[in-house]
Amino acid sequence: MKSYMAKPNEVEKKWYIVDAEGKSLGRLSSEVAKILRGKHKPEYTPHVDCGDFVIILNAEKVALTGKKLDQEFYTYHTGHPGGLRQISYRRMLEEKPEMLVQNAVKGMLPKTRLGRQMIKKLNVYRGSTHNHQAQKPENIEL
Repeated sequence: MKSYMAKPNEVEKKWYIVDAEGKSLGRLSSEVAKILRGKHKPEYTPHVDCGDFVIILNAEKVALTGKKLDQEFYTYHTGHPGGLRQISYRRMLEEKPEMLVQNAVKGMLPKTRLGRQMIKKLNVYRGSTHNHQAQKPENIEL
């Protein structure tokens, strides 16, 4: 008996809408990463991008439990000497909630060419409007 291996041109991709209002950031990110990878499909193949497109709405209303708003930091480096920067999650949630959600999902995807291809299928929006009506996305409850 042979195992089924999906081919990139045979994979059917759908569009889903996820409302982030009141959802925990980590739990939301892991479920969205699973959909982006395609692990929810029976024809999942690790070396092929089988995942679907995901639209996340209301990114500014995502929940962080405990004291993470003040104790956790988003850390990055500018590339210059002494260029290590830290921004608290509270400030990120106020200024760039889309980036906060996108980085959480990106951290749960593979760190390869395939992972970089998968993160491009994620669209994160502040508020409840988006511009992907032509793709006829389906609402999904996580």
